[in-house]
Amino acid sequence: MTARESAVLFACEGDELVGVIAESGKPCGDVGVLIVVGGPQYRVGSHRQFVLLARHLAEAGVSCMRFDYRGMGDAGGVPRDFENVGADIRAAIDVFTTRMPAVRRVVLWGLCDGASAACFYAPTDERVAGLVLLNPWVKTVQGEASTYLRHYYLKRLFDMSFWKKLLSGGVSIGRSAGEVLGAAKAATGAEQNDLALPDRMAEAVVKSGKPVQVILSGRDYVAREFERAAASERWRRVLPAAQLLRIDAADHTFSSREWRDEVARATHAWVQELA
Repeated sequence: MTARESAVLFACEGDELVGVIAESGKPCGDVGVLIVVGGPQYRVGSHRQFVLLARHLAEAGVSCMRFDYRGMGDAGGVPRDFENVGADIRAAIDVFTTRMPAVRRVVLWGLCDGASAACFYAPTDERVAGLVLLNPWVKTVQGEASTYLRHYYLKRLFDMSFWKKLLSGGVSIGRSAGEVLGAAKAATGAEQNDLALPDRMAEAVVKSGKPVQVILSGRDYVAREFERAAASERWRRVLPAAQLLRIDAADHTFSSREWRDEVARATHAWVQELA
């Protein structure tokens, strides 16, 4: 390993956060990458993805920082959701650019609701150079129900194992019908407030004016729901300028080495082009 890693402790509104900077011995350009965690995650990531991504980028000449939000991992404070971590991201960018003076611009890289948090933060900080969004979280009651109707229930109708179970009594007709009817009702009757998340995310990205790379898993309902949201007028204003990559065999967290490496290579190529 040619990259050098160093731990950092830094403050955010009175609480102490923990981060790790992977520093390149020969930095290329003034762009670094800040990994924004999502869900019940901390700075290591599922299957060590964040560790491996940071080291890959640093060895390729792009310094990278990963850190814990307040209330997660080794950070102090109270946990908060992805729409309320702007102060945490800003504090991380502050210490990243201070410790690494060559880094003047930062790409926010996020998986799931880490990607969503990155979208909301982007228009608030001129130091943000771009966004790498993996399986962005745009969940709504309507969107989730529509996704399951299209990609789960419809698929089961063409699955021979389902019909064998049905004919042998291994599947409850009443329960299955109830599930389908419930999903159909949810798909058409979601509350207006629930529809706001994907629209607000798109508006934030448009407002930021930053370039975007989107990476989607082929075997993931979160990615399918994002594809549905991406067909909206608001997201069409974002995506024509975005680079879209789909890894067909991958699951939500890119759990195999092959998928993680593909993500890392794609991220580096896009950041290098941006720089």
